[in-house]
Amino acid sequence: MPTKNPRLSVVLDPVLHKSLDKLARQEGISLSLAARDLIKEGLEIREDMYWQEMVQEREKTFSYEKSLSHEDVWK
Repeated sequence: MPTKNPRLSVVLDPVLHKSLDKLARQEGISLSLAARDLIKEGLEIREDMYWQEMVQEREKTFSYEKSLSHEDVWK
């Protein structure tokens, strides 16, 4: 039966494979699901880091004098 989800092959060094296998066993899930969950988590962390950098750049040019109050925005 064909699958709808794309597949990915990844080559792991033995130490990393052992750590992933241990994590999967502890959580009672397959290696594939453990890898998927870790990839998702890693991507979320990267996204958070990106947005944090954007915030820091915007803070450099932020001016309280030019900013609008909550009331002004939601009139």
